[in-house]
Amino acid sequence: MAKRVGVDKWIFFTTLLLVSVGLAMVFSASAVVAQERYHSPYMYVGRQALWALGGVISMVLLMRVDYTRYNSPRFIYPAISIATLLLVSVYFFRDSHNTHRWIRFGGFFTFQPSEIAKPILILFLAWFLHTRLDEMRDWKNTLLKAAVIPVLFILLVVKQPDLGTALVLGFVTAMMLVLAGMEWKYLTLAVAAALPPLAALLILVPWRFKRLLVFLHPDSDLQGAGFHINQSLIAVGTGGLTGRGFMEGMQKLFYLPEASTDFIFANIAEELGFIGAMLVVMLFVVFAVRGFRVAFRSEDPFARLVAFGITTAIILQAFFNISVVLSLVPTKGIPLPLISSGGTSLFFTLSSIGILLNISKKVD
Repeated sequence: MAKRVGVDKWIFFTTLLLVSVGLAMVFSASAVVAQERYHSPYMYVGRQALWALGGVISMVLLMRVDYTRYNSPRFIYPAISIATLLLVSVYFFRDSHNTHRWIRFGGFFTFQPSEIAKPILILFLAWFLHTRLDEMRDWKNTLLKAAVIPVLFILLVVKQPDLGTALVLGFVTAMMLVLAGMEWKYLTLAVAAALPPLAALLILVPWRFKRLLVFLHPDSDLQGAGFHINQSLIAVGTGGLTGRGFMEGMQKLFYLPEASTDFIFANIAEELGFIGAMLVVMLFVVFAVRGFRVAFRSEDPFARLVAFGITTAIILQAFFNISVVLSLVPTKGIPLPLISSGGTSLFFTLSSIGILLNISKKVD
């Protein structure tokens, strides 16, 4: 059978379009705040553009690197070690808003290790599982060993604390194990075991519990824990069908917190309306369809697992981010992939897509 000679153009151009939309909306959402804080409206979008340029270069380079290079202990073991070291090292840097999520170099460059943990986790699971597809009923020698690195990464990320990213890591792990052939009874047992500590993290941590109460009763604390989500819903609601117009949003003017990061989709809905918001959603749908197509048409089990994991991680993050903005799930700090302001997230998402594009070269 003839093999594809080039990368999947749908994935490639959809990715570039999402990045372009992201840069435009980051500028729209941050220009006034940047002018107020740094006396330049281009401060935030300038940084984002540099990360985007680096990410696109990385994507183009990685889509030319044969994905089989990652299917080796010589790559996997050092990668896991580096990711673990970076996840631990955040605690040696000063905190920001009572969290330890970033490694800081000076006042302008920050690096978020949890973002590199996502692709490394996916590559580890694909490497470990692809030769054990017939051994997925062996919970002691296969499932438990496969879970060691994901559990380590999740615990380190929860400690930062970053429950949103930890949940993404957990979901991706579970879905890759199911794809590899894990029986549903083991997934049920794993979920049952995870529910008590998850409930404790939600109920025993005061600010998370307040967010949970606000989710259940949105009008209970409009000026406190419910401020973020209510301002988000105001932005979405006032956008209507066609929106106020690009750069014409009002909620970003010191009303909607994190307008260029976690709640950028609210700004999109306000300025571009329902039509613009749905176009962004459709771009992610196209990416999902093509990404899963690459996964399920890959004959190599390692490639199938990697492509599935990368696509799942990106789509899950998009789903969670948009769900938070629309108050469909409690508020969590998860960026909208390829769109939200955040250099580390953008760079490693684009790098991961580079690997996905390389796999697509060998799909019919």
